[in-house]
Amino acid sequence: MSSVLYDAQGPRAKRRNIVLTVVFLVAVAALLWWVFGTLKDKGQLEWALWEPFFHTEAWSTYIWPGLQNTLKAAALAVIIAMPLGAILGIARLSDHTWVRVPAAVVVEFFRSIPVLVLMIFGLALFAEYTNVTSDDRPLYAVVTGLVLYNASVLAEIVRAGILSLPKGQSEAAMAIGLRKGQLMRLVLLPQAVTAMLPAIVSQLVVIVKDTALGGAVLTYSELLSSANTMSGYYGANIIASFTVVALIFIALNFALTSFASWLERRLRRAKKSTGAVVGPNDAEIAGTAGTGAGGTL
Repeated sequence: MSSVLYDAQGPRAKRRNIVLTVVFLVAVAALLWWVFGTLKDKGQLEWALWEPFFHTEAWSTYIWPGLQNTLKAAALAVIIAMPLGAILGIARLSDHTWVRVPAAVVVEFFRSIPVLVLMIFGLALFAEYTNVTSDDRPLYAVVTGLVLYNASVLAEIVRAGILSLPKGQSEAAMAIGLRKGQLMRLVLLPQAVTAMLPAIVSQLVVIVKDTALGGAVLTYSELLSSANTMSGYYGANIIASFTVVALIFIALNFALTSFASWLERRLRRAKKSTGAVVGPNDAEIAGTAGTGAGGTL
């Protein structure tokens, strides 16, 4: 089947693609076989190393508390970063220089600093200038770093999503007398949400994964650091522990992206289905109605 961007393959192209597919599958199978053999030779596939994950003790003592802390830090960061990013993104589009320039400086500054550096800075800040207890400082530092970095990235996503809309949308809204705030709230943002959704979800996935930095450096007991402690308790089953943790992260992020895809399809369908269908006997000529001449189409 041909289209504007794609030509139907001929017999030679089909054979070539089949050969390349077979070669790729054989290479992947060989790689998996080598990994499996290496793990078996190192004793990493012994049942004793994987058995703890089939009992509730490992899940209730290590995995579930770590997962709760991961979700807590990610949820707090998302709740704060999303509205803050939206405000900064809209501020960068302001007509007022005193609003636009500071917002641009904040976004570019925090977007240029690695999130781990922001977490370490946050930990030192809370230790030096606040009364936050030492037990809560890692959580505060992780959330602070995630919020500052991801709010800046989300601000650019919001700005790009709004600028991607046709200028006719703004011109038409201004032509009917809408102010700048009404234009942004009633016209631009509702339309830009659908376009921004994939990028926003990608950033939410980044937030979930970056919580692991807090466990690696700031001793925050999230999922990854819990796996490290668990592997030491169950006889150095490092491969098994981190494999289980990786599968949990994959499942978590897959659920997040699947929900976002469903929400995006729903929003698109809602936009297509808006507006009532007017029948030929329901439309009234405004001019004749106003003069009392009556008459319907």
